Amino acid sequence: MRLDGRLAGQLRPVQITPKFSTYAEGSVLFAIGETQVLCNLTIENTVPRWMQIQNKPGGWVTAEYAMLPRATIQRKPRETNGLSGRTQEIRRLIGRCLRAAINLELLGQRTCILDCDVLQADGGTRTAAITGGYVALVIGLRNLVKNKAIPEEIFRPAVAAISTGIINGSPVLDLCYAEDSQAEVDANVVMNADGEFIEIQSSAEGNPYNRHDFDQLLNLAYQGIGELLILQQNIINAYS
Repeated sequence: MRLDGRLAGQLRPVQITPKFSTYAEGSVLFAIGETQVLCNLTIENTVPRWMQIQNKPGGWVTAEYAMLPRATIQRKPRETNGLSGRTQEIRRLIGRCLRAAINLELLGQRTCILDCDVLQADGGTRTAAITGGYVALVIGLRNLVKNKAIPEEIFRPAVAAISTGIINGSPVLDLCYAEDSQAEVDANVVMNADGEFIEIQSSAEGNPYNRHDFDQLLNLAYQGIGELLILQQNIINAYS
């Protein structure tokens, strides 16, 4: 039994609230346990300058990530004097993963910007941003499909992400902050609905871990992501 009473392979309660913001083309408040991330989509009818220079066809998907000062137990100052390395790394991660979810060439000369703002942090904020960001992205793009601005074929297999880790020698799914802070191994796994991996971030704290442990973590992630994909699709079908 874990700190919050969950079983090893049990997700925290998940709640996906679509259309949370009025003005965004797609908006989702994604909550998993005590972690809450607001994902807002903006679609601009232009592409980055580097794409224009290279005359690269299609569009682009990018992301921004930020944490509100009191998203954490102790106030975290706003990043007004430049982004931390962690913030930049998470932004790139979210963008990479969401670009895997659509056919960029079919997007046309458009840029999709996902603003992922952490309202409350209790572990797994980057995976929550990816999972919620995907829903916001699809809701926004489906409106373009309805208006025949882009084809239905733009969508690739759905994308979701979750954390896993080893605590006291036991593999567990979806770490809260208290677990993450004491984990011997932690991993963030991003997969699509075809069971293919998009990104795996994994590290050991202190002692290394073996292939058997790693396989157990991936199996837990596969299970958890499968559950998240169903929840995502239910919301997308109901609200787009």
